[in-house]
Amino acid sequence: MALGKAKIRINGAHCGIEAILLGVTTSIGGFLFGYDTGQISGMQIFSDFIERFGQGPPGNKAFDDIILSLVVSLMSIGTLIGALSGAYTADWWGRRKSLTFGVFMFIIGNIIQITAMSSWVHMMMGRFVAGLGVGNLSVGVPMYQSECCPREIRGAVVASYQLLITIGILISNLINYGVREIEDSSASWRIVIGLGIAFSMPLGLGVLFLPESPRWLAGRGRWNDARICMARLRGLKADPHNPLVEDDFQEMHSTIMQQANVGTGTWWECFAGSDKPRVLYRTLLGCAIHFLQQWTGVNYFFYYGASIFESAGIDDPILIQLVLGAVNVVMTFPGLYIVERIGRRIPLIVGACWQATWLLIFAAVGIARPPDENESSGIVMIVAACMFIASFAMTWGPFAWVVIGETFPLRTRARQASLATANNWLGNFMISFLTPFADSGIGYAFGFVFFGTNAAAALIVYFFLYETKSLALEQVDIMYSQQELRPWQSSKWNPEGYLDRNTRDPT
Repeated sequence: MALGKAKIRINGAHCGIEAILLGVTTSIGGFLFGYDTGQISGMQIFSDFIERFGQGPPGNKAFDDIILSLVVSLMSIGTLIGALSGAYTADWWGRRKSLTFGVFMFIIGNIIQITAMSSWVHMMMGRFVAGLGVGNLSVGVPMYQSECCPREIRGAVVASYQLLITIGILISNLINYGVREIEDSSASWRIVIGLGIAFSMPLGLGVLFLPESPRWLAGRGRWNDARICMARLRGLKADPHNPLVEDDFQEMHSTIMQQANVGTGTWWECFAGSDKPRVLYRTLLGCAIHFLQQWTGVNYFFYYGASIFESAGIDDPILIQLVLGAVNVVMTFPGLYIVERIGRRIPLIVGACWQATWLLIFAAVGIARPPDENESSGIVMIVAACMFIASFAMTWGPFAWVVIGETFPLRTRARQASLATANNWLGNFMISFLTPFADSGIGYAFGFVFFGTNAAAALIVYFFLYETKSLALEQVDIMYSQQELRPWQSSKWNPEGYLDRNTRDPT
């Protein structure tokens, strides 16, 4: 049986095997994102890596703060550029070819890193190029998934992107843990980087055999091709006029026509406003939430956790990093339930407060009772880090991506989402660049900074973010237009003609 004709029933409707394969294959993009993020934490403490790229006399080398900052953080600059350009390549070449291009850039970047011999600049530029590919995928994968997958599995597929990020971090920690016995050899870090190439191949090649985005085809007037792709994704390639396919097609046609009517907003409109309510308000809100997602302090642990715990006197810091990665994966699952069960505002506020509390404990214990002198302090700090990661995985990790998907009006949505994502990578760069200097200058007191940013994040969500749970995107626009409605009252707001957000008024 051809894949385009194979299907299963999910939530009472046909979903094609190709749609499920699309979700599995493209989620590898999230895995690469997480894998590239997690690998550098362990690599930077491998003795061969330090001896080749560190500074100082042979046999006694160490990284200067500025060099380590650049080696780690320039990937984030690459991802920022890749994220901003990814929307354009997806429009020019189509969603599939754009993803293949992203994988190609990732592979080229990894090859540059593997071939580095003793120049830290060589290694840094390899991470920059790999970042271009990761940034491209960070925009293209969720876009392609949401445009292709049937509504019955769309939410689960898109949410799997965040889950695969956490799994990528965990796998990189596992591999670092496995090769630490050969850290005196260049094979230790070359294996870690080289495996990234192998992991990327199923996405780069596999996506070319999947259907193109029906939405991209329709946007170029290729309506018949779009219908065929929709039928394949339903497992109904032999019956492209099936009522189920027809419903999907007409819904897409209506949306495409609506977008054609409203047009595409300019970058200036994201800041100057338009006929839509609170455009500037929502632009700044999206940018703030994504910037603060990074400044919760999560990548303080994922980029530098191994070196931080090594300096704290922990015997096996890579094992601790592995534990943090496992906590990150496991605790993402309840977050996928909480987002639809409870909403957005309360988990983000509670999560930020919880994170602030444990970061305060982490910093206070580290300063009052240095862990290299008090073994019990190291245990408390590891527990604090795990409790922080658990909260992030359940709340600020996945929820920040949900918010930018729901908050912006149609006309300027793509550009506002790009600006929010760019601020995410800007925050990522700042953390990865500044942490070595902060670690040398103020040590564990850097945790007090993250305590403050988490407290600020809780306040911003409370005073500015509206509750969008169970609302259609058009209803979100209406809610933001209610000038008398305050964010802390928004969870009680219902659209006109509804008894509650899930029940229409029969009268």
